Amino acid sequence: MIDFNLIIILGATASGKTKLAVQLAQALNGEIISADSRQVFKHMDIGTGKDLQEYQVDDQKIPYHLIDILEAGDRYHVDAFKNDFYKAFDDITKRGKVPVLCGGTGMYIHSLLQKQDYTSIPVNENLRKSLEKYEKDELIEKLNTRDNIEYVDLNSKKRIIRAIEIAEFLKFNSLETVKRPELMPIIFGLKNQVEITRAKILTRLDERLKSGMIEEVRKLIDDGISKEILIFYGLEYKFIVNYLEGQLSYDELKLRLGTAICQYAKRQNTFFRKMEKDKVDIIWLNANEEINQLKQQILNKVSIKIN
Repeated sequence: MIDFNLIIILGATASGKTKLAVQLAQALNGEIISADSRQVFKHMDIGTGKDLQEYQVDDQKIPYHLIDILEAGDRYHVDAFKNDFYKAFDDITKRGKVPVLCGGTGMYIHSLLQKQDYTSIPVNENLRKSLEKYEKDELIEKLNTRDNIEYVDLNSKKRIIRAIEIAEFLKFNSLETVKRPELMPIIFGLKNQVEITRAKILTRLDERLKSGMIEEVRKLIDDGISKEILIFYGLEYKFIVNYLEGQLSYDELKLRLGTAICQYAKRQNTFFRKMEKDKVDIIWLNANEEINQLKQQILNKVSIKIN
């Protein structure tokens, strides 16, 4: 009996998860499903770190899904990811391949593991704007007057507002339950020491700047993508837009963007720890080990189950 039907490789930025996932997929006759909130967009290659050359192992191209599926300038959200994931998952498994989910967007991965049906509830911009003016304690009081509330992270004002938004929607609407295949994942996480992560982030940033990341953002603007949308897409785009507007020098861009990405990596690891508190079992691996050693450690875990 097969004990799992999905392998997950997660980790903070610059942990080497894509390279490992691709090597693993090649060894197991698998295909990659990306769990990255920005790699879905076309023409955003360097800034999102697609590193598409890593999907080539020797003379074999490893198939991937949920990369380059939307035009730059579009929006993407967790419920759209879930729908796209299950389509890819169904396609891969029907063809007898092994699905390998790989990414660092913890919220996307967590949404699959926790069966969070509320992700389909739409955003209520007017309600959000009306709630922004309140302090966290006041929002908690408002939340406590609502029904249909499950666990909420009360340390996050954003999540409290989202919980109120969900409760308000459910007062007047029923939530349609979508039947999904049961996921039986085995999850591996890549973890590095902070100083190693920082060094890798800064080295990679330097390489991407030299490879044309600034020019990529400039072209997106020239092609009509608004600066506001680009800033919404995250750190690299936000800081490069500021640089192109003359708000930062090149040295300031490198320093501030490098610092911000390191802080982001820390937040990613914090989210993975939260997943473990929510009873998600993650098998942690030392990201600083050789790729073949890491691959073999995973194969040792899964080979008994797949043979």
